Amino acid sequence: MSVTQAAEEAGEPGRAPSRLVEELESVVIRFVGDSGDGIQLTGTEFSRAVAKAGHDFATHPDYPSEIRAPTGTLFGVSGYQIQFAARQVFTSGDAPDVLVAMNPAALKTNLSDVKRGGIVIVNSGAFTDGNLAKAGYKANPLEDGSLGDFRLYQIDISELTAHALKETGLSKKEIGRCKNYYALGLMLALYSRPLEKEEEDVRRKFAKKPEIAEANVLALRAGYAYVDSTEMFVTSYKVRTAKIAPGTYRSLTGNHAAALGFVAASERSGVPLFLGSYPITPATDILHELSALKHFDIATFQAEDEIAGICSAIGAAYGGALGMTTTSGPGMALKTEALGLAVMLELPLVVVNVQRGGPSTGLPTKIEQSDLLQALYGRNGECPIPVIAANSPADCFDCAIEAFRIAVKYMTPVIFLSDGGIGNAAEPWRVPDPESLPKLEVRFRTDPEGFQVYARDANLARAWVRPGTPGLEHRIGGLEKDFLTGDISHDPANHQRMVEVRAAKVEGIAKDIPPLEVDGPDDGDLLVVGWGSTYGSIVQACEQAAAEGRSVARVHLRHLNPLPPDLGGILKRYKRVLVPEMNLGQLSRLLRERYLIDVIQLSKVQGKPFKVSEIYDRIIDFS
Repeated sequence: MSVTQAAEEAGEPGRAPSRLVEELESVVIRFVGDSGDGIQLTGTEFSRAVAKAGHDFATHPDYPSEIRAPTGTLFGVSGYQIQFAARQVFTSGDAPDVLVAMNPAALKTNLSDVKRGGIVIVNSGAFTDGNLAKAGYKANPLEDGSLGDFRLYQIDISELTAHALKETGLSKKEIGRCKNYYALGLMLALYSRPLEKEEEDVRRKFAKKPEIAEANVLALRAGYAYVDSTEMFVTSYKVRTAKIAPGTYRSLTGNHAAALGFVAASERSGVPLFLGSYPITPATDILHELSALKHFDIATFQAEDEIAGICSAIGAAYGGALGMTTTSGPGMALKTEALGLAVMLELPLVVVNVQRGGPSTGLPTKIEQSDLLQALYGRNGECPIPVIAANSPADCFDCAIEAFRIAVKYMTPVIFLSDGGIGNAAEPWRVPDPESLPKLEVRFRTDPEGFQVYARDANLARAWVRPGTPGLEHRIGGLEKDFLTGDISHDPANHQRMVEVRAAKVEGIAKDIPPLEVDGPDDGDLLVVGWGSTYGSIVQACEQAAAEGRSVARVHLRHLNPLPPDLGGILKRYKRVLVPEMNLGQLSRLLRERYLIDVIQLSKVQGKPFKVSEIYDRIIDFS
């Protein structure tokens, strides 16, 4: 990094004639405060600002499970972390370079993560005796020297916001809600971002409440001006623009990307989409997004419970639509019997599980990937279902299309695993050319000649028939059916035959899985195997180790049932296999059982994503 004397453009509002600008390769910023402080909105708006500047970035929203946690308490803290850089970004960062803390509880729960020598900006106006007591402080950390390892900036954001908005006529409570935009203005100024586009976004967001929009704009400007009007900040910062492939980009979360992927699957198949869903954190946003896209021949149904959600989707699939349902781990447990019904019916259905911490209600707003074994085995009877997993927010788009491709080609339900980390996180997504997307071939049978309900094609898939098609009346249901006619059958040999053919159909999907991409040497000391949202941390850890000359390779799995056919051969080319996952070793168990190899297990179940350093340290131990 370098420090240069940068002359500011003439006429830019709120800028001094010149100031020191420190150029950075990357920066990690974390905003923290009460849920009512608008932390998620502040982080989202800041991420949009850096996206418009051409930076690559990754975010990690972190908010409490309690809907109305008591103000100022440790368990009521909400956070939003972003890393943006002049290079490709894979994670939201291990440790913040900058912490913006709106109250004592936010400072106490997050300070230990900040880099030594990092910037800590606090809303000093919130450090009252009452708030200090709620956070468990016996002395004020702003005064007792305990923050000596950090560059501390005390700014009374509460009072300065109130002063900036004193002529607006808003109530004290309404003014207090604007302090997040004051903090946003501070950070935009500190990191050399212009105000104009952000002001436009504020007015657009609050178009129905123009008085609130203007108040937020005033707060934004006041925070922005504070950086230049005070000698507190002698240096501002600038992150160089990233070199990215040309194209049209937008910032989106994993849940939003999944919703767009399902729309694309419907458009590329020519078949309408139906979502039957019951709201559950952290999957609900997919329902929200799709309900706003009904002009794409999409129907959404907010069901009264999880069972109704999946059963309505099964009914839609029977009627000739792309049926899908969304949920999280507890909802998957409730959908279990209906999942078995979908397997018996052999209808295309996609079930999205945006995983969260468990068991039971668990950690509704925290990240975990502990539902893999549930997805593979969590049903009664022999009930195989294909399982795929997304590795990043943008990858959710591709996985949504892939899930329906498998479902309609093989006439089977498919489980699509995401998690709260990538479902709520955002990153830049390059908008694809619609014609470049895979076309989903869907054929509804209309010829009654020789029709048998469970007659199968080369993929062992039965025909998809819309109800009411002349001459193709048929019966399906949850009782075992005859191998061809679909009549109810209790014949033992027939049941075994049906169970085996359904299992063979799922195993046969393996021939459709493309060869795995191994990043690193074709053989050697260590192979790191991952799935789901561990992708970014694994990539960076392996790159760091490889740059030091260590023999390490990595492979990441999208298809988890069936597993890729070339995986076994790849595993045997390395002396050791390391599997980082946010559970107690579920994929590790599968690999041991399937391939009879030893696996080094790296588990984390803390409601937090892997740090790059945590995986890197294990790589060093075994390479």
